[in-house]
Amino acid sequence: MAYKLGGIQDRTIDMQTAQAQKTKPSRNISQEISLVLSAIENNITTVGGLSKNCVGDIIKAAAMMTSSLRDGSKVVFFGNGGSAADAQHIAAELVGRFKAPRPPLRALALTTNPSILTAIGNDFNFDEVFSRQVTAEVEEGDTVIGITTSGRSKNVINGIKEANKMKAKTIGLTGSNGRDFASFCDHSILVPSNDTQRIQESHILIGHILCELIETALTR
Repeated sequence: MAYKLGGIQDRTIDMQTAQAQKTKPSRNISQEISLVLSAIENNITTVGGLSKNCVGDIIKAAAMMTSSLRDGSKVVFFGNGGSAADAQHIAAELVGRFKAPRPPLRALALTTNPSILTAIGNDFNFDEVFSRQVTAEVEEGDTVIGITTSGRSKNVINGIKEANKMKAKTIGLTGSNGRDFASFCDHSILVPSNDTQRIQESHILIGHILCELIETALTR
């Protein structure tokens, strides 16, 4: 499937170029324009890959999460860095609301308490920052979502393994290099890219789609 930025692209570039040259006459911005357009086009290509390869996986993940919430259980998220931010973002959409007015949903990110994270990291090992929290917080019937763009984050892998022991349902959110990580999960969504930035952009898109599917299912 081919994607284009649209017929107004050239005029937009001309206007932006003229404005940039007006404010900084000596600056050559052609390289910057190329970088911006390349990033946008790569994002479009990656999202196109989601539409071709991941629709069924996204729907199944939403169904797993919806089942837990409908039964009174919860969904739990964790990841590192940008994935930690995604974990918190998606949990917030569920506890608050996404689009529809509704009661709050039981969602938790294991990335929000600095005291817990630093205590475990200092007293035990950073590889255990999620697995110990999973032991403390997760119950049978919960759905646990581990987010890692590379699929190699040891603490995320350990968190998923511990969730399996707790008889929770597990979902891996990763990229095309995360197949080994996916093997530890009951279900996974692999963004068809090995570019960290494009994977992260797709992860939050997937997160928003999951929230909308869950909210729609629970407010019918």
